[in-house]
Amino acid sequence: MGLAVVVRFFEVFSRRFWTVKKATQGKAANFALHFVRGEFVVVFDAEDRPEPDQLRKAVAEFRRAPRTTACLQARLVFYNRKRWIAAQAALDYSLWFGFLLQGLDRLGVPMPLGGTSNHFRTSVLRAICAWDPFNVTEDADIGIRLAALGDRVSMLDSATFEEAPEQVGAWIKQRSRWLKGYMQTWLVHSRRAPQFLSQTGVRGFVAFHLFIGGTVVSALLNPILWLVFVASVVVGKSAALHFEQLEYVSAGGLMASNGVLMILTMAASTWRSDGKLAAHGVLVPFYWLLISVAAYRGLWHLVTRPFHWEKTTHGLIDPPERFGHV
Repeated sequence: MGLAVVVRFFEVFSRRFWTVKKATQGKAANFALHFVRGEFVVVFDAEDRPEPDQLRKAVAEFRRAPRTTACLQARLVFYNRKRWIAAQAALDYSLWFGFLLQGLDRLGVPMPLGGTSNHFRTSVLRAICAWDPFNVTEDADIGIRLAALGDRVSMLDSATFEEAPEQVGAWIKQRSRWLKGYMQTWLVHSRRAPQFLSQTGVRGFVAFHLFIGGTVVSALLNPILWLVFVASVVVGKSAALHFEQLEYVSAGGLMASNGVLMILTMAASTWRSDGKLAAHGVLVPFYWLLISVAAYRGLWHLVTRPFHWEKTTHGLIDPPERFGHV
């Protein structure tokens, strides 16, 4: 049984690429893959703290799973939650990895990966020419490509603890890159829609557009709904115009979308036995507005700097010495 672990390959090999061309994690990962000799390979970020038995669990799951299972994604959990933005990001992760990706796994539809704690069959990685070197969320892209080729990505019942950005500015830069990468992934796989539909089926095709495209579109539309609501209230009253219907529609959309998001994030956190974190769910609408800021910033960078990689500074918060199961 061979097992290779690539730990923060981006930092280890990025110097080679910074001097030659613009670096992305995909380029560095492809370079590191040349040195892999094991049957399986896993990607961790340097600040990660995976549960001690995660590698054993991954190998055991690969042994049980069918050969079409090409990748296992562990849950990602933020260990620093004292600041507001870090607590909101932790709630976001609880919803994404605790609920939504679990649902995609059960449905067997394309699943975007989380960038770390990705356990792969090495042979499959090499067969698909590994990561896209120009996509700034190469993790999400490779999850979709695996599904399109008939391989399966599944969730692994294990947690990996990460450090969340503690400054709003740093968080926006990180989320801008993620959303820019989702835009890239959505555009790339939508170029040949009939072929992608035949590869993934109707259910996979719809899931891809809902979870990749929907993530982008909802972030971009959210502030527009707020502006329409505010304008309908202000203009309608000041100009004695009748904007009641527009006001009701925009208000209903805002209340429904924000209400559902609050309930889902609080439920996901409670399900993971973290009631204290669930209390932050009432402020999710403000967090969602920041996501919209990051989305528009990512859209601007998609046009002006499509392959630019904004690095996130880590190692600012000392992790707890011991982690419990999450």
